Amino acid sequence: MRVCSLSLLDFRSYTETEVDFAAGLTAIVGPNGHGKTNLLEAVGFAAGLGSFRGATDAALIRDGAPSAVIRCSGLQDAERAILIEVELARARPNRVKVNQQPVARRRDLLGVLTATAFSPSDLELAKGEPAVRRRWMDDALAAVRPSWGALRSELDRILRQRNALLRQARGRAVGDVAVTLDVWDAKLAAVGDELRMRRRDLLAEMEPEIRRHYNHISEGQDEAGIMYVSSWDDRSLADALAAARAEDLRRSASTVGPHRDDVLLQIGGLPARSHASQGEQRSLALALRLAVDGEVRDRRGIEPVLLLDDVFSELDAGRAAALLETLPPGQRILTTASPVLPASIRPDQLIRVADGTAHVIARPDT
Repeated sequence: MRVCSLSLLDFRSYTETEVDFAAGLTAIVGPNGHGKTNLLEAVGFAAGLGSFRGATDAALIRDGAPSAVIRCSGLQDAERAILIEVELARARPNRVKVNQQPVARRRDLLGVLTATAFSPSDLELAKGEPAVRRRWMDDALAAVRPSWGALRSELDRILRQRNALLRQARGRAVGDVAVTLDVWDAKLAAVGDELRMRRRDLLAEMEPEIRRHYNHISEGQDEAGIMYVSSWDDRSLADALAAARAEDLRRSASTVGPHRDDVLLQIGGLPARSHASQGEQRSLALALRLAVDGEVRDRRGIEPVLLLDDVFSELDAGRAAALLETLPPGQRILTTASPVLPASIRPDQLIRVADGTAHVIARPDT
């Protein structure tokens, strides 16, 4: 799996640009605010990740332009070429094509070009709210098996309907409201129990790798711990919903379910969110991303493209070197604002970005 070329039109800071990528390690260098991350974000978007910065689609369109276009060509293996085309528009629905064929939903891009993105916002995995870790868990499920991504979409649909009904009930479930609430409870229980099971099973598979990666990046300073925390203990979600119905009606909200769960992260037996340093939190977040990448490689037999956005900014020299050593093989594209690359980074290709333009300034023939 690799990206061969990227063409952008009115995307973020780029009026128009085209970049070819080496098969190995590419380093994108340049001052902050000049468009380095925009290149990685475009590749991630073409891979079905959306904006790993959490931006809306409209925010990806250059100021003053009616639309933006991403064209990303790549290889799924040595022989199968792919072309992903995405048009983002302000006034009409987006258009997505794979090898000239329209794709109905953006999430259908998952699995066409598989990528793992590392970014400064990953720090929120360790210190942010539970919703950030739930999204990481569900993104991991979709990356390991794209069909599992539909579970979260179905959960969100059911919750919207159930919460609307709870608001309509105004604290009392009688007549048709009670009957309809029973229907949505049954749907929520079925999807919720399966989603929790998938999350727990995948986390159990990844836990040893998360510990190993953290131990390596932190140079053995502390042990990492990870545990899935459910909002309805070990009983069925159907039983939990029945017990919580009065409270749900009072609050006009669904108070139990996988949308209320969390992943507890620890460093040295203490909560990472409140007791770990920024460097420790960054190392743990990197370990989480690397574990998902490894799981995708093992289960699907592919090498995802690694997108590393400014991941060395809060790591000391030892941790930065350890991170590079633990990166798996395949295509890796990283950004850094440092004008001089660390000695441990020996790229196959160097791209310099300035003022919304990208130039390949070094590319060995080997």
